[in-house]
Amino acid sequence: MEFISPEINAYAEQHTAAEPELLRQINRETNIEVMLPRMLSGHLQGRLLAMIAKMVRPAYIVEIGTYTGYSALCLAEGLQAGGKLITIEHNIELEDRIRGYFGRSKFARHLDLRIGEAAAVLTELPAGMDLVFIDADKINYLTYYTIVLDKLKPGGYILADNVLWSGKVVTAGSSADADTAALQKFNTFVQQDERVENVLLPVRDGLMLIRKK
Repeated sequence: MEFISPEINAYAEQHTAAEPELLRQINRETNIEVMLPRMLSGHLQGRLLAMIAKMVRPAYIVEIGTYTGYSALCLAEGLQAGGKLITIEHNIELEDRIRGYFGRSKFARHLDLRIGEAAAVLTELPAGMDLVFIDADKINYLTYYTIVLDKLKPGGYILADNVLWSGKVVTAGSSADADTAALQKFNTFVQQDERVENVLLPVRDGLMLIRKK
């Protein structure tokens, strides 16, 4: 769900830097060939992720939920020289597609795809993360947040996608489905967590920016 009009969204995209060619191809092929293409970050949010990464200049990025690799490649644009991005995807059917796209990228040697259950993979990763992007199963957002916050450097950032969940976090109330209830709980927990400061942006389906104090 978009929280601005199609006209304003189109105008915003027209006045946002163009997608690099590989990302444009991933965008097109994902929409044609892969189930649930709305899961792709897309042009506007992708450029926002790239801009944030370029401002933070991380050496160590972790992404939870690779999908077809679009957002990972956006975030990789801001990596320091010699930096690394570890991205975790549970859907093994997407592995060949993701590795194919990564292999065509100039960031290929900086990208480390891990196939598996995110919580288990995260537990094994070393501390010192500079930037984390959470865009996976909503039920486990709070679990992922709890694990990575302990491994995040002071001053590091967590970005959490889909936190407005098509507006259902506001409208569902006591009738909320499991995903909506999990996101409501996550948003409330972050808002009350004195270890961080946060801003919720109504970009696409809601993007929470979280900075560890």
